[in-house]
Amino acid sequence: MRLSQKTQKIIRDTVHEVFGIEANVKLFGSRIDDDARGGDIDLLVELPSITAELERKTMQLVARLQLRIGDQPIDVLVLDPSTPRKPIHEQAASTGVKL
Repeated sequence: MRLSQKTQKIIRDTVHEVFGIEANVKLFGSRIDDDARGGDIDLLVELPSITAELERKTMQLVARLQLRIGDQPIDVLVLDPSTPRKPIHEQAASTGVKL
């Protein structure tokens, strides 16, 4: 995984701040490959219950992360029980590494 322990903690803490303590976050995509270079930070946030204002909270999460870990590309997928599942969600859930 190509994220420092400090960055992982910042991500976890920020996800909990925006979505609540029961939110789980996984890193997926190129950043889980130690041999790769570059790439954006792809995050999957899994929520146990239906959450209001998902889009606003997702944008808020990205903005706070960019302020805290630096201006870099961050992509966030958010799943709650009402989210229609797509292949990208299944791939992220199955290959992602919990932070």
